[in-house]
Order: sequence, then structure tokens, then C-alpha cells
Amino acid sequence: MLKHLLCTLLSLTCHHPAQAQEHQPFTAYQEVQALIAQSAAQGLYDQPTLTALFAQAHHLDGVLAAMQHPAEALTWADYGPRFLDADRVAAGVAFWQAHAATLRRAEKAYGVPAAVIVAILGVETRYGQRTGQYKVFDALSTLAFDAPHRTRYFRQELLHFLTLCQQQKLDPASLTGSYAGAMGYPQFMPSAWLSLAVDFDGDGRIDLLHDADDAIGSIAHYLQVKGWRPGPVIDRADITGQDYDAHPDTNLETSTTIGALRATGLQPQVAVPDTTPVGVVRLQGQAGREFWLAYENFYVITRYNHSALYAMAVWQLSQKLTAALPSTP
Repeated sequence: MLKHLLCTLLSLTCHHPAQAQEHQPFTAYQEVQALIAQSAAQGLYDQPTLTALFAQAHHLDGVLAAMQHPAEALTWADYGPRFLDADRVAAGVAFWQAHAATLRRAEKAYGVPAAVIVAILGVETRYGQRTGQYKVFDALSTLAFDAPHRTRYFRQELLHFLTLCQQQKLDPASLTGSYAGAMGYPQFMPSAWLSLAVDFDGDGRIDLLHDADDAIGSIAHYLQVKGWRPGPVIDRADITGQDYDAHPDTNLETSTTIGALRATGLQPQVAVPDTTPVGVVRLQGQAGREFWLAYENFYVITRYNHSALYAMAVWQLSQKLTAALPSTP
């Protein structure tokens, strides 16, 4: 009896090797057939070409797993050090110096500080060194038709990707990027590439895959369109009262004012008018909770990646880059 009980418990608790899920070809999906027919009718490639693309596409279970466990789910104590190491700062200074003239031109044209542009490139792709190894068509197809959530969004991105490839004369079957389908130096999604990327070097083509100048200009233009304006980004808060944690997190938007937060026991470490719109960002750091007062520009950075951790990594890396730059290039 005891032996039987032990065997039963072991069978329930032992972890057996996970079996890779077997999938039908994408061409067997009703949704895919509908997309092929509708896209061909709109002139977005012909039906045989689209059918061949989907027939050769691979389901990427690793993409689905990555979407369920993004780095942005970590605490700041674990997330921040990934992007603020000395090697990344040194590489960023070298990139800044190599592209100083383009960065000055982008800053003048769009009003976005060069340090923020370089920091986004540093967080996204380590200044173009790591742009992703997933086949974009495979990743977007997996997310559009096999994922449990946001399938409509990724289906639209898949269509944008096909449009982009047609316009830019790119091979949709060979392009690589992130597990979410972002591409190139700045990791633009296809919709962002189509609507917000710019030909910043004036060569007649927008190339985010190989052209650092286009990437620099496109990031600056993206942030300007999303609302970047001259002004502060985020300040560390001092705790001055007992109700300092009474204000809820602000869901990545400015929803209160400096004056209202002073009354609860939070105030910036620098002089800021009481009427200034602001939001509260709480981060779990290595020395406990950190309280920050985030201005509109901070939330503009989160339009690039909807995460306070991401925006903080960009901002703190930008500050480290500025401090490490030998002189203004």
C-alpha cells in the first residue's frame, strides 16, 4: 500500500521532458487562408507567393514562451544592471563619438537629446550589434495565429511587414529580428517603420537594418511625434510624510501634480513648480523601494516600450553616457 502511494505521488510530482507541440502548416489555418485571399485581392503580393511564404513558415514555440516571460517582468534590481554595465556605457560613448554629427543634426531637427537617442539604441540592440535572430515572418505568424493574446495586433503587424517588404524590396522570408517582430538598429515594429521612420541620410531609402543615420533620425522623429518636449524626464523623490505611498501607480501617465504629492509626503529633490503634471513610479531596487516622480517625457519613452523599467533603463543609461563622454562631440 505504501509502495503504491509513493509511486502515485512520484508520478504526480516528477517533471517529464516537455514535448514540442506539433502544428499543422500555417496554410491549413482558416485565418491564414482568409488573410492570403484578402491580401492578394488588395494587391499585397499574389496568392501563390503568399501561399508559398506561409507554407515555408515555421511555428516558433520559443516566441510564445518569450512573450510569457519578458524581461520587463523582473524587478528593477534585476532588470537595471542588464543595461547599465560599464561595457555598454563604453560602447555607447564610442557610438556617440562615431556618429556625433548625425546626433547633433537629429537633436536640432527633432528636439530629442542625443544621449536619449543613443541610450535607446544601447538598450534595444547594444548600438546595432544585437538585432535579433528570429525570422520575422515566422515570429509574426506565430503570434498572429498561435498566441493566446493580442492576435489582432500581431496580424496587423504581419500585414504591415508584408507591405514594408514590398515597398522596400526586401525578402520577407529572410529578415530577422526580435521574438516580437521588431527589426533593425532601433527595433521598430513594421507599423512604426512604415509610419515614423525617416530617410535621415537622404539616400532615397529608409534602411533601419544597416544604416545608423536612418536609425538615429527615426528614433528622434518617433519620440517627437509621441510628444517629446524640452523639459525634465524623471526625478528621485524624497519621503517627507507618512502617506508617501498613498498615491497609486499611474499606469504610465501623468495623473497628478507635484503639489498634490507634496501633501502626501513625496517631493522632488530639485525645485519644481507645484502645478507641474507628474506621475509616481515605484521601483523595487537593491535597497528596497525607490520612489520617482515622472514627467511627461518619461512617459513618452514608454511609448517606445510600454514599461517603466524600460524607460528608467533608457534614462539612467543616457545619464551614464553623458557623464562618460570625454567632451561634447
